[in-house]
Formats: sequence, C-alpha cells, structure tokens
Amino acid sequence: MAGMIRKLVMSGVAAKVISEARKPQNQAKLKKMLADFQNKNAGGKRR
Repeated sequence: MAGMIRKLVMSGVAAKVISEARKPQNQAKLKKMLADFQNKNAGGKRR
C-alpha cells in the first residue's frame, strides 16, 4: 500500500518538474545553472 502511494507521489512530482521545465523562463535558468556547474567542475579538475 505504501509503495503505491509513493509511486503516485513520485509521478505527480515528475509531472510538475516536466511542466515547469517546458517554460521558457525556466529553460534559461536551467541552462545558466548547468553552465555554471560545468564551469565550476572544469576549473576544479585542473591541477
């Protein structure tokens, strides 16, 4: 029973994330966050 409720909650969360990711203003934020993350990791690997 708890597993079924957990699956329902997770599918609801996934649907919300996908719907928010489709919005253009959120796409720009995601691209900026990804670029910042990649730049941070690229800088840290050079020793």
